[in-house]
Amino acid sequence: MSAPQSVSGPRATPPAERAPLPDVLRGLALLGILCVNAQDFAGYAEWTQRSADRGAQIIIDLLLNGKFISVFAMLFGAGAFTLLERGGKNLLLRRLAVLLLVGTLHYVLVWHGDIIGNYAVVGAALVLLERARPRLLVIVGALSGVGWTLGFLGSVGSLVGLRQLPAVVSAGQTYLDIASARVHQVLPALSSVVGFDGFWLLALFCFGGALYRSGVLWWPQQHRPALMWMLTLGLGGGLPLSLLLAIFNTQDSYSAEVWGLLARLGGGLALALAYIGGVGLLTASGKLGWLTAFAASGRLALSNYLVQSLIMTTLFYPYGLNLYGQWGALPALLLALSLGLAQVWVSNLYLRRFSAGPAEWLIRKLVYGWR
Repeated sequence: MSAPQSVSGPRATPPAERAPLPDVLRGLALLGILCVNAQDFAGYAEWTQRSADRGAQIIIDLLLNGKFISVFAMLFGAGAFTLLERGGKNLLLRRLAVLLLVGTLHYVLVWHGDIIGNYAVVGAALVLLERARPRLLVIVGALSGVGWTLGFLGSVGSLVGLRQLPAVVSAGQTYLDIASARVHQVLPALSSVVGFDGFWLLALFCFGGALYRSGVLWWPQQHRPALMWMLTLGLGGGLPLSLLLAIFNTQDSYSAEVWGLLARLGGGLALALAYIGGVGLLTASGKLGWLTAFAASGRLALSNYLVQSLIMTTLFYPYGLNLYGQWGALPALLLALSLGLAQVWVSNLYLRRFSAGPAEWLIRKLVYGWR
């Protein structure tokens, strides 16, 4: 399912050999994730939103919250199995080690909400499934998801602050003060997130690996029935759960936190599959149209993700414009949409001259060597 490798060893996939569907999905996911992360950057609580802000929050919960992060995680899993096929365990572990370094630096220097390091740690478990077929990956993913759910339900009552807003530093602290504090927080934060979300992330990675190894992502025209099932069942299960999430997010209570998280993950997975199915059917029919533009931002996903963090923290955090806590859901959503769509435009311009983004170029050099 991947391009033949030269005798000198594995190499990064050239642009001409890239399948369009994963890049388009990755670009769309990047925009959707930014719209959800805007709540964390801006510092507003879902259950306090009123009027137009509440309407914006409902749209976020129905269509975005939990959905595109699930798409992104599945694509990460698909990419991991691509590396396993092209270069084996050593290539994957080498890339994950580099991503862990990038994620750690991102956390310390830019933003506490980094996901790169979390993905790198959990992704290492995929080496145990190097030769797994799609059916086994689905089974492992389902068992991992069920295991996470049972573990979560068993710990209900002892969990606190499931949707707690970050403790943004006071205006008197400098950037160096903030970065120094995060140096001591990075390992506890990484272990906490991986310990809590690890099995759910593994489930998403396995589902993504199954989509890759079955050929759905690379040759959607050959898998129209599967894509239609994903679209239909995903919408049928995802929309009701997402509506429940929107309802729970209007309530400030512990039970709303618990049930809201379950609705977010379950509805997020279901609608993520629906989005993949829908975009896959458009790709198979040659009807992507304007959505094709998102392939460029998808190819530069890591660079765009890091730039998003830089811009948003500069706008909202004390060492920048200090707007934290002053914006509601609607202006934060409009800002995120504007920034994300601007990145799509800039990415298309950038790729007319360059073949990879700055972060992607650096990671490829570190993983594949400098030759």
